[in-house]
Amino acid sequence: MSVMQKIKDIEDEMARTQKNKATSAHLGSLKAKLAKLRRELLEPSTGAGAGGGGKGEGFDVNKVGDARVGLVGFPSVGKSTLLTKLTGTMSEVAAYEFTTLTCIPGVVHYRGAKIQMLDLPGIIEGAKDGKGRGRQVISTARTCNVILIVLDCLKPISHKKLIEKELEGFGIRLNKRPPGITFRRKDKGGVSLTTTISEPKLDLDAVKAVCSEYRIHNADVHLKEDCDVDDLVDVIEGSRVYIPCIYVLNKIDQITMEELNVIDKLPHYCPVCAYHEWNLDGLVEMIWDYIDVLRIYTKPKGKLPDYNDPVVLPNNRRTLEDFCNRIHKGIMKQFKYALVWGTSVKHKPQKVGKDHVLDDEDIVQIVKKI
Repeated sequence: MSVMQKIKDIEDEMARTQKNKATSAHLGSLKAKLAKLRRELLEPSTGAGAGGGGKGEGFDVNKVGDARVGLVGFPSVGKSTLLTKLTGTMSEVAAYEFTTLTCIPGVVHYRGAKIQMLDLPGIIEGAKDGKGRGRQVISTARTCNVILIVLDCLKPISHKKLIEKELEGFGIRLNKRPPGITFRRKDKGGVSLTTTISEPKLDLDAVKAVCSEYRIHNADVHLKEDCDVDDLVDVIEGSRVYIPCIYVLNKIDQITMEELNVIDKLPHYCPVCAYHEWNLDGLVEMIWDYIDVLRIYTKPKGKLPDYNDPVVLPNNRRTLEDFCNRIHKGIMKQFKYALVWGTSVKHKPQKVGKDHVLDDEDIVQIVKKI
């Protein structure tokens, strides 16, 4: 029996099974089996029985700039037009589907940062199973800081659900954060479950069923928040990526103002018209908020700060050591202290060490050892 047939059989059995406390362990075991089969499908062995296709690898595009944004969507929703209008890069546009057959990169310059935009070929239903270059498209999407799901506002909302399902099947979690589960293997003592929640969705039987499917017989599982079986499978698999996502609703010139007002209130949505260049500034502003970076200006001794070319750091790595390593890995060997001007210090300037946490638009002057 092929892997695809096994996946279909498990999905059919899950659809037939009622969801309640008595069946939670059985459903947990089925979900773990499903995750393992999906991983097998995405990363087939390279041996004799592999049937050709190797591991799902992305398009060969060098990472340029401070952040990477991928445009994902069905064919003919306006991804290429959007890239052309935002970056000036020419991506072929035509009235037929599948005009773009490879990954087209472009760069947006915004607030001193370089944001790389990738126009990925249109994906189709079944992309996560390798249909229509789907593996390559979604592998490249995994490397992005933000994903733009481009939707045609005249097409049904089911398109959004289908794209989310394809990305979820490839281990991409959209607009989510890693689940609050601590999972630690041990040598003996069986599987134990501890939690601070009064009535958690997960019980010990479900945890044991999932662990036994992965041949884990001794482990400590601690729940910091109310999580379900899918979250536990994600933690054990360990190959999930959590990426912020913006739903770009294109072609708004073809809907009424009342419909536009409804769309505008939805979370993570940005209505645009790429052809008429409507609300493209709002989209770039929204991308900037979602990539979550800060700009640090450098100041040579005895000179004015360089405001034209800031050093861009991600918000979760913004110490002075991260700043030095971003410029050059060898700076920390000669680092003595730094002078900082900005909102992260009380005095202007203030002498700080390598563990100092920087704020957006701080000015830094590095002093080296003699």
